[in-house]
Amino acid sequence: MYELAILARGGVLLTVWAVAAGWSRGRLAGCLRRDGWQGICRGAWAAPGKDVDWRVRATALQFLRPELVCSHGTAARLHRIELLGGAVDEGFLDFTAPATSRSTHDALIRIRSTSSLTDGDRSVRRGLRVTTPARTVGDLIRSCGSREEAVVAADSALARRAVGGVRREALVRYEELAAELAAPRPGAPRARAWLPLTEAASGSPAESVARLRMRDAGLFPESQPPLRTAEGRTLRPDFLFREAGLAVEVEGYAFHGTRRAHERDVTRFNALQSCPEVRRVLRFTARDVFARPDHVIATIRAALALQVRARAG
Repeated sequence: MYELAILARGGVLLTVWAVAAGWSRGRLAGCLRRDGWQGICRGAWAAPGKDVDWRVRATALQFLRPELVCSHGTAARLHRIELLGGAVDEGFLDFTAPATSRSTHDALIRIRSTSSLTDGDRSVRRGLRVTTPARTVGDLIRSCGSREEAVVAADSALARRAVGGVRREALVRYEELAAELAAPRPGAPRARAWLPLTEAASGSPAESVARLRMRDAGLFPESQPPLRTAEGRTLRPDFLFREAGLAVEVEGYAFHGTRRAHERDVTRFNALQSCPEVRRVLRFTARDVFARPDHVIATIRAALALQVRARAG
């Protein structure tokens, strides 16, 4: 009989592997408990001391059921696609599987059945079978409950940005999303109507929502336009009302995580005001955008009106 640690893959052991190697089920259970192996789910164990996080659980489930493909929120985490409201619940896993696949009674696992998941819709990311970025965003937009959720997910995938401290390139092109949403699937018509609202230049979920709020109010600034400071440095304000010379910045929750980050922000704020196109800078927090959108819009309108009066005078 093989040692259990040798049979494990990435610190995950299936009962069927041990039985196939000669272990009896009765002896196996006692040995696993005695040596500190951790139950992941029925039929799967994690090596002693291994952190049983969402990725380990997903790995074990894919070992047990090869037809399962990580999708929706779980795929978003693997691709580092940001969703509205922050991180996906680590305890919950999303999968897509063929329509003939059996269901599950685990409340922390959601399996969506489909007959339209092709080889071109699947890839491997961080060791797990996962829907491609285009299919992931398409699934998310088609199933989103709101326009904001849909646009935040699409903007994140379209943009080159840092997510979770990791800088990544854009995951998908607009044309790829358009092709993905052309398929006649539930939720597709609404998703196609939302797609033109996306903006690849968006830098964060808060910026995406702020842009939508301004659009609803009839305000259409440029997003992340490149400007040149007096010293020749290129800066990109979140939004610019060029005619009024008004720049608008939206700061994320963790923007001032360190003293150095705060100092960089002060330097950026001063440099931005040296750009010839900028006469005034407004700054809002993500909380302002999400919880006080009327205040944000009113403040922007007042600043724009002031610039109009200044030009008239």
